[in-house]
Amino acid sequence: MSKPSILQTDRAYTFPSYFELPYESEDILAEFDYSFARKRLSLPQSDRALEKIRELQQRIEETLPLIRLSSEAARRETLIAPVLLDIARYCQCQLRIEYPLQVNNRLKGSLDYLLRSRNQLLVIEAKNDDLTRGFTQLSVELIALSEWDSSLQFLYGAVTIGDIWIFGTLDKEERKIEQDVRSFRVPDDLEILVRTIVGILEKE
Repeated sequence: MSKPSILQTDRAYTFPSYFELPYESEDILAEFDYSFARKRLSLPQSDRALEKIRELQQRIEETLPLIRLSSEAARRETLIAPVLLDIARYCQCQLRIEYPLQVNNRLKGSLDYLLRSRNQLLVIEAKNDDLTRGFTQLSVELIALSEWDSSLQFLYGAVTIGDIWIFGTLDKEERKIEQDVRSFRVPDDLEILVRTIVGILEKE
């Protein structure tokens, strides 16, 4: 016997709507015919020279004692934007902020950050708390992006509260979304975080 739908057919959903839903990630993603699993992902790592990484780490460490990270805006401006701006310079790629995307009434809204290189895209969802529900929202955003551009068969994304980052992937052919069981912490794991994002964006 098939399970009843948890999404209402007569209601429109934006990306933040999925953050608010009280259901498990696998149940929400099943509505889009995607499976969900947590595992240790094999993420790309860049080995190129990152000439400003120490400077960025020092700047973040010096700033953190001076700012209360009690809002999403504070986390974005203090911890997320500086990292992504440096990555955009390293890769010479496009950084889009609050990028609008509309596929249908269930897949629409704005992506907090979208990094676009010649071969890859990376979606980043910024939250103030609750990385679990944040990853569900990120997953729906990845589904929307894959539907919006039919050439996108494999996508990377990350959800972050600024000082913690978790990555995930979407495989359109196999209809599956996987969440990395690891997390990266800022500032302690900043270099490996940056090398991971640069590695994703430079992947052929």
